[in-house]
Amino acid sequence: MDQILLKAQTLIEALPYIQKFNNKKVVVKYGGSAMIDENLQSNVIKDVALLKLVGMKPIIVHGGGKEITSWLKKLGHESKFVEGLRVTDDMTMEIAEMVLGKVNKNLVQMVEKLGVKAVGISGKDGATLKVEKKLVNGRDIGLVGNIKEVNIDLINTLIDNDFVPIISPIGLDDNFVSYNINADDAACAVATAIGAEKLVFLTDIEGVYADPNEKKSLISVLTLDKADELLASGFVGGGMLPKLKNCVDAVRNGVSRVHILDGRMPHCLLLEFFTNKGIGTAIIHQENLFDNEIGTC
Repeated sequence: MDQILLKAQTLIEALPYIQKFNNKKVVVKYGGSAMIDENLQSNVIKDVALLKLVGMKPIIVHGGGKEITSWLKKLGHESKFVEGLRVTDDMTMEIAEMVLGKVNKNLVQMVEKLGVKAVGISGKDGATLKVEKKLVNGRDIGLVGNIKEVNIDLINTLIDNDFVPIISPIGLDDNFVSYNINADDAACAVATAIGAEKLVFLTDIEGVYADPNEKKSLISVLTLDKADELLASGFVGGGMLPKLKNCVDAVRNGVSRVHILDGRMPHCLLLEFFTNKGIGTAIIHQENLFDNEIGTC
């Protein structure tokens, strides 16, 4: 009986969050270990399906970097990176588009298996992601795109017809040349363009730390002012630096909340969305704090 009551209490705790986010658009950037491990992959897709079934409007933007690297290695082609971005020559672009297409349709299949309608697209479809060549400190790194415009027509058409859009980060430039896009950049651009209530990054770390060397320094809630201070402090480095900058930009451009979660934790989406304490790190405007978050950041 105690276990039954505990389950009931969990549902009651989730109720105000289900009400608050009903009919709201939520972008989930899916990548990292949660995409490679089959059990974690199943949990993430179940979470997304549940979000849809309780009235939210989820959109998945996925990566596939580890699989692209694996395939390039099989073909004897070395992967090179500049400031975290893959140097993309013609062969790498061809492999990236092939792998991302396969990942995309696998995700569609998993969502459909749970009784939720899904459609997989790339940023090329409907001219959804329009790009220009991205330079890194003036250096040309090949067919890597910087998003200059998001056309939301196709995304909204899918949502309005009760589908979950699943988007792979490939875009076209003005000459209709295909470009590889950093999946974090794509997720931020899509979330901003559609006015998402939430943007969630599934990563391989627990969240943002005040001190990366101290696990107990995990920050649950970051207002924009505090995030700016943290970025200026120099404590944030590696792959978290561009990710946190993306999060801050997304909030400043209208996304209500951005979450950085450990995708290796089973059902991390549900824990963050539907419990009072949550997990990971949420980046938000000061005025958007929930009552239980005031005084915690």
